[in-house]
Amino acid sequence: MQVSVLDPRGAVWEGQAKAVTLPAEEGEMCVMDFHQTFFVRLTRGKVRYPGGSASVLEGVAAMKGNNLRVFIERGS
Repeated sequence: MQVSVLDPRGAVWEGQAKAVTLPAEEGEMCVMDFHQTFFVRLTRGKVRYPGGSASVLEGVAAMKGNNLRVFIERGS
């Protein structure tokens, strides 16, 4: 899937991934290639993507057409 992790300053990470882990409001969520369409709120935690991660205070993520867009407010 094509993944874009974005914060207010721009792209944190963009690339291809088979799986990305998100700190969803109802618990950690693993999004895999060709996942069904969704829109989810993110809470404090880490977005984990191939080769790295980003701390999150809050945010949202949307999956559609094998494209995952993650919009975050970064934490420390």
